[in-house]
Formats: sequence, C-alpha cells, structure tokens
Amino acid sequence: MTGSITDVGGIRVGQHHRLDTDVSLGSGWATGTTVVLTPPGTVGAVDGRGGAPGTRETDLLNPINSVRHVDAVVLSGGSAFGLAAADGVMHWLEEQGRGVAMDGGGVVPIVPAAVVFDLPVGGWTCRPTAEFGYAAADSAGPDVALGTVGAGTGARVGVLKGGVGTASTMLDSGVTVGALVIVNAAGEAIDTATGLPWQVDLIREFGLRPPPTDQIAAYAERHAEFSPLNTTIAVVATDAALSPAGCGRVAVAAHDGLARTLRPSHTPLDGDTVFALATGAVEVPPDPTTPASMSPEVPLITAVGAAAADCLARAVLVGVLAAESVAGIPAYRDVLPGAFE
Repeated sequence: MTGSITDVGGIRVGQHHRLDTDVSLGSGWATGTTVVLTPPGTVGAVDGRGGAPGTRETDLLNPINSVRHVDAVVLSGGSAFGLAAADGVMHWLEEQGRGVAMDGGGVVPIVPAAVVFDLPVGGWTCRPTAEFGYAAADSAGPDVALGTVGAGTGARVGVLKGGVGTASTMLDSGVTVGALVIVNAAGEAIDTATGLPWQVDLIREFGLRPPPTDQIAAYAERHAEFSPLNTTIAVVATDAALSPAGCGRVAVAAHDGLARTLRPSHTPLDGDTVFALATGAVEVPPDPTTPASMSPEVPLITAVGAAAADCLARAVLVGVLAAESVAGIPAYRDVLPGAFE
C-alpha cells in the first residue's frame, strides 16, 4: 500500500499544470488538470453538495440512466472554462480504443468532470484547455504527486494554499478504498484556536504539535484577507463489486470526510462534488444476516462508505500539508511553522 488512490488496482492518475515562476495574484499561469483513469468495467456515481458546482456528464452517472461504465474522471482548474480539459481526455481515450463501442467501429469515451474556481489566483484568461487534459491522461501512472500540482496548482483553502491530496486503506474483507481530492475550499482546514488541522488525529505520523501562540494569533488575523475561492472536488474509488446505486451511496458517505476537515463546507459558495468509482475486482459474499427485504449490498456499502469518508478526510489534510505557496498565498508551513518543530 502506497497510501494513494492508485492502491485500488487499475486506477491510474495523471496530472498536468502550468505555473509561472513569477506569478502574482491575478496575473500569470497557476492552474492545471488532474485525471483519474479507470480499468475497463468500472462503474461510477457522483454526489454534489455545494451550491455552485461546475460539472460535466454527471447526469449520465444517475443509476436510472443507460451507460454503466466510466473511462476516466477529470478534475480541473479554470472554473467552467476548465471543463474543456475533458475534451483532451476523450481524444486520448479514443486513441486507446476506450469508450462505448458504436456501430461503425468508433467509441465514445465516458468522462465525467468537475472544476474548481481558481481564476483569481493566476490570470483570468489562463485556464486549462483540451491540451491539458490530453497531457494529464498521457502521463497517468501509479505515482500521485501532492500539493501544488495538477488541478491543485491554483487551489486555496480559506487563507492558505490548498492542493492535491490522496489516501487509501484496506478493509478486513480485503477490499481497498482510496481517495484523491483537490482542496479549494471557502472554509478552513485549520482550527484558529489550536493552529492544527481539524481531525489532526488522522495524520499522527506527521508529528504535528501546537504551534506557538504568536503564530496562531497571526494566522487568525489573516482571516481579514479571506477570499471566497471555492469548491473541493474529489474521487473515491474501491475495488469492491458495487452497483451504480451502491456507488452513489458511497459518494454520499464520502462527503462526511469534507465536513470533518473543512469548516464550513457545502456552502452556497462551494461546488463540492465527490465521484465514486468501483472497479468490481473484489467480490464480497453477502452478509446472510441482511434482511431479505434489503439490498444484499447494504453491509458492503456501509463499510466502503465509512472508509471512503475517512480516506477523503485524510486526503484533505495531506493536500493542505503538501501545498506550497503560490502568488503570495502562504502554505500552512509558512504561517504555522511551529507545528513541525
């Protein structure tokens, strides 16, 4: 286990971004795209809880609709303009022969997408294009870069720099669950009373300790600089065999991970959206104690959903700690260095 979403067999992540070395707030390139590629036969679902979502192909994931399988999920900067990155991923998948097979030999790749609002960090006209999506898909592999990369390049969490985070876990059943997140929240990930992340117990291995009171006070004062950049978008994945409806319940449960680590979350200013993927590689026998009137998936959905929430919460914290300052937006380590001493 590497502690990333790619611990789920067959899941691969690719990222592409552009970041000017001299970028200043509101001027220059500071954005990118992150792509999650799936193995054939992966089913998916989505749940959006924010009041300002920017998405593509999410209606297709409704289990009442016809297409069952997902070829990739795109997470991108650039607000609604950044949805264009999905075009490049579709072209790349078409070259690989991935997608819904159509008469005449062609395929139509299924590529849902969601975006974060990062336009004020770089230049308003500096946003991902189809070329970003193609390059991200073409670079996909098992390693996942963290922090100020991909769609997390221009991300912000409250008054601090946000970014890309990932985490994974294995259940006693042998099922693996992973999460990948772009942390770009209007809310805060850090408690102004302690200077430590909410749910810091999830990342004990980082050895964080309460920073000096003067650093905590300085951090609290920065809230006067608050800017409502918003939307945290994520993908949770499992190798369990789940139905599209079961994936939908996992996506719902995974949002708890955002609520625990970003306060507030799911606001009218956020477009918080979570995709759930199930590759189906691991079959878990039904629990014989499940009432006959209920779906036999219920115990598995419950376990995977709880793990997805925990993984997503941890991924948020990893992304915040890994982020580096961009365009004058300070990283956690810059404002509260005493937490690492």
